[in-house]
Amino acid sequence: MANYLASIFGTEADKVNCSFYYKIGACRHGDRCSRKHVKPSYSQTILLPNLYQNPAYDPKVKMNASQLQNHFDAFYEDFWCEMCKFGEVEEVVVCDNNNDHLIGNVYARFKYEDSAQKACDALNSRWYAARPIYCELSPVTDFREACCRLNSGEGCVRGGFCNFIHRKNPSEELERELELSTKKWLRMRGRDERSASRSPSPEPTRRRY
Repeated sequence: MANYLASIFGTEADKVNCSFYYKIGACRHGDRCSRKHVKPSYSQTILLPNLYQNPAYDPKVKMNASQLQNHFDAFYEDFWCEMCKFGEVEEVVVCDNNNDHLIGNVYARFKYEDSAQKACDALNSRWYAARPIYCELSPVTDFREACCRLNSGEGCVRGGFCNFIHRKNPSEELERELELSTKKWLRMRGRDERSASRSPSPEPTRRRY
């Protein structure tokens, strides 16, 4: 019985624990969900709910597609470089959804769990863009399961109201720049995670809007 319960944990067959929370770290029912949201005591991944304020969803802001991408690239670079101060970052995911439980959510997956914990502890006393930051450890470890498989190529009929993550991507140019600067930083500080504080993390170069 114990083996069976372990095998279905966090799946749709699990009638006790919420599969959406386990896969995505967020659930549209929130605290009213009939199933348990088991918050991890340790994880490689942190979640910062509603951190990215997408101007595309603000009716007062008028930006064209290029300006919107530049705005996002500046945020993405700033966030990535800030996370590098806590340890080696493996992935950053920003939600492009427009539903209440996913809008503006930002995830960072670190190589090591202690890096994620350091980030979580530090960020909960910080502010960003004149708003307090809320950060928590997330159960998400595989974003292939968390992201909508139909979103590629505008294929999801639910659009921004999908309950799976619609991932917002930085420009290819920025991705290349971050990859190169992060590799350089890792070479400078060595592969020892504990030496991270001895070398400055990558610095953002784009203007924040």
